[in-house]
This record gives sequence, structure tokens and C-alpha cells, in this order.
Amino acid sequence: MNETWVIDHAYVLLFLAVGAVAASLPFAVVALLAPRSRWAQTLETYECGMEPVGPAWIRYGVLYYLYALMFLAFDVDVLYLFPVALVYRSTPGFTVALEVLLFLAILSLAIAFAWRKGVFTWPRRIPIK
Repeated sequence: MNETWVIDHAYVLLFLAVGAVAASLPFAVVALLAPRSRWAQTLETYECGMEPVGPAWIRYGVLYYLYALMFLAFDVDVLYLFPVALVYRSTPGFTVALEVLLFLAILSLAIAFAWRKGVFTWPRRIPIK
């Protein structure tokens, strides 16, 4: 290994060293500051200051997960509109506007499809009194 290799790759080595320190620092802080004693409440399923009620493993309906996935998908898709909004001012013509309308139309079709399939409605198991 010669000097030029070390000089050429010094930034990479420095980056790896700083990354290793940054990754191990939270573990070291937790190991130093964490309490050492364990109580019965510490070993419960949810340690949040409230007494747990019912089983730890609650079964949710599949529609709940579909609804959550739809939210995440549309949340990420809306993020694509921000760069388009920035480019829209500097691009002449209506091509960007048509592309945005096409994008929104596809999103609307996906929402209509999910609505038609019943993703957004949950049947109540407990009757309302």
C-alpha cells in the first residue's frame, strides 16, 4: 500500500470511521444510562404507564392493513407532485399540466377501485347501543 492510495481514499476511510462511531454511539449511551433493575411492569407487553387490558396479540381485520397500505401508497405518490410543481413554472407549454392531470386521474381511479372493493368501510362487530 503506497501513500497515494491512502491520500486518495482518505475521505472514504474517514467517512467509514465517522459512520462506525455514529452507529455505535447510541448503543454505548444506552448501555451507560439504562437502568439495571427489572420489575414486573418492565417485563409486561406494553410498558407505557397504563395497565394492559386483554390479550397482547389482538387480531385486526385485513381491511385495516389494506387501508394503511393505501394511505402509505398515496402519501408517497403525493410526494412526487412537489418536484413537478417546481418544474411546472420553468417548463413552457401544457405538457407538465397534462402529465399531472394524468397522474391525478390514475390516483383517483385507484381510490375509486378501493372504494368499490369496500376497503374504506369496516363492519362493526359490536352493536351500537
